[in-house]
Amino acid sequence: MKNKITDTSKQKDLENYQKDMTDKALTTNQGLKVNDTNNSLKSGERGSTLLEDFLLREKITNFDHERIPERIVHARGSAAHGYFELYESIEEYSKAGIFTDTSRKTPVFVRFSTVAGSKGSPDLARDVRGFAVKFYTQEGTWDLVGNNMPIFFIQDAMKFPDLVHSVKPEPNKEIPQAASAHDTFYDFVSLTTETLHNHIWAMSDRAIPRSLRMMEGFGIHTFRLINDKGEAHFVKFHWKPTLGVHSVTWEEAVKINGADADFHRRDLWDAIEAGQYPEWELGVQIVPEADEHKYDFDLLDPTKLIPEEMVPVKIIGKMTLNKNPENFFAETEQVAFLPGHIVPGIDFTNDPLLQGRLFSYRDTQLSRLGSPNFHQIPINRPVVDTHNNQRDAHMQMEIPKGQTAYFPNSLSGGCPHLSKMAEGAFHSYEERIDARKIRTRSESFSDHFSQPALFYRSLADWEKEHIAAAYTFELGKCNHDHIKQRMLWLIAQIDSDLAKTVSEGLGIKIPKKIEQPINQAIGADADVEKHQPGKKKIYLEKSAALSMANTKFESIATRQIAVLAADGFSMKNYKSIKDKLEKEGAVVKIIAPHGGSIKCDQNMDYKVDAAIATTESVLFDAIYIPGGEKSVNTLLKNGKYLKFINETFKYCKAIAVDDEGEKVLDNSFASNYKDDKAIHINDSAADFVKSIAKHRNWDRRSYSDMVPV
Repeated sequence: MKNKITDTSKQKDLENYQKDMTDKALTTNQGLKVNDTNNSLKSGERGSTLLEDFLLREKITNFDHERIPERIVHARGSAAHGYFELYESIEEYSKAGIFTDTSRKTPVFVRFSTVAGSKGSPDLARDVRGFAVKFYTQEGTWDLVGNNMPIFFIQDAMKFPDLVHSVKPEPNKEIPQAASAHDTFYDFVSLTTETLHNHIWAMSDRAIPRSLRMMEGFGIHTFRLINDKGEAHFVKFHWKPTLGVHSVTWEEAVKINGADADFHRRDLWDAIEAGQYPEWELGVQIVPEADEHKYDFDLLDPTKLIPEEMVPVKIIGKMTLNKNPENFFAETEQVAFLPGHIVPGIDFTNDPLLQGRLFSYRDTQLSRLGSPNFHQIPINRPVVDTHNNQRDAHMQMEIPKGQTAYFPNSLSGGCPHLSKMAEGAFHSYEERIDARKIRTRSESFSDHFSQPALFYRSLADWEKEHIAAAYTFELGKCNHDHIKQRMLWLIAQIDSDLAKTVSEGLGIKIPKKIEQPINQAIGADADVEKHQPGKKKIYLEKSAALSMANTKFESIATRQIAVLAADGFSMKNYKSIKDKLEKEGAVVKIIAPHGGSIKCDQNMDYKVDAAIATTESVLFDAIYIPGGEKSVNTLLKNGKYLKFINETFKYCKAIAVDDEGEKVLDNSFASNYKDDKAIHINDSAADFVKSIAKHRNWDRRSYSDMVPV
């Protein structure tokens, strides 16, 4: 990560733009100069508005059409520009230039999103996060459209409308918004057992990330890599954040949504503006075609992952995001990602969910952006020239020249001409196909319990507790007992202890059996028993990569540290603590009883970052209370400072105090636990940094529920 820098080029561009606009007259969209944009044309000062007022009509019409249909899913998004650099060539697997040329710096545009909520929903909903990357390569645009979870809810795209309809607000009352805790979703999940793997991930802390910069990304599907010899290998794509994978607790998420509904969006924007550029390393899991049927799961099943113990992730490059959008609508809202955008060296597999997405995404963009010419919008435009015989259509932004718009032709010399593979033309992988046309799915897709169980077994105790609490909360919001009972039976097939904990929380017994068939995601004429989920298999006891307890804990870069202080705070240790934190890349903010500035005990002014009444502890990663008797006495008179400490303690974060600052600690719940390893009393700045880097002291959770907040 980088320390704060000044983006001189961006600032210069802005200054030049502002200078350029200083002498510009207001005009219509046709360039007509306007002398009044405040009053409509009327028949007298108090008369009716005239139909001939073309200035009013243009202004109002443009306003009326400012909004385009929001995405049905992934409506709430944030995005940034950046670049990708390759560490080492993998030409033995792929001929794609992005995977073979280490001298390239490929531009990218990345959009993160929640799935279920509307565009105006809060950032911290419990939800899957979209992680879509547009690579502007020299061979054309490649879109890697994935999520922050390595699997998906369903196996076949035919079920996608059902999944989304079930999780969206219920149509009779249009609630709840951006939430899966309701009857229709759990009715669907409990009858469609292929959803259980992605669902348990959604019940984990992965569904409430601390930051978009601190979550993994996955391509989900198994793709193919094709080398120069035409040889194919299966591949799964991974994005590994350099800051590690970190989340918030559910209680914090609820409070953050109230304190700052734009928490993730603001966090991403501020980090980039400060020069703390988010980074992810790109990894690949590569499987030879000969090993396609080697595993106890099907590589083409998008509800399955490949454990890293079976196929290690090979890190091949790094992506850096270093520029915020200039205009949210023009870029973040209008960007169009399509899984069908690939380049030579990458190809599809017969994953039935992927195959459906290849159709659905283009259809969606046609609906949202209004024209097949959406590729001409600047954010979607490839960096290479395009030449073809496609013409016209709504919002054509180019002026094609010449007499011909067809191929073959002789009037234009046969141009644009076809390219050979040796010249970089795309060539679909020649897979042998010998099968009957049939509407069904493979029996190899019917194992629905093994991987959810592997995921749960691989987690740390605190992660398991959070999953149990999430299931209990979500099912507790359902009104129909038969849905709760069906879900409890299914959870018991994954893990009996997990089901027992949830059962106790709901006050409902786990059924010994379910009378009706569970997996109803099959056709009416299908053999029902044949497609029922089998008993879970244990082909791997645990997979370390599935637990956030095994992520990176070295950096505190971009972590938000609240300094609780008032007039008269001591400079004795404050400066050394602040300097150390900022040297490590953390953001230090003074939270005072009022806005403006405060004075230290050496009569120096310090700018206040937020008044205590305008902020909340859940927006910070740790707190520090410097000494100074005058400052401490002021803090003790304001109950919200004690709330700050209690909440920080409750959510297992690091706390540091110096000298008289301990008095504030003594008035909080934390006073009884001063031996806690993440509470620092007159400790070194280095020790405080180490605790912040650990993200949380989860050992504290055994008594944190008793904290009054």
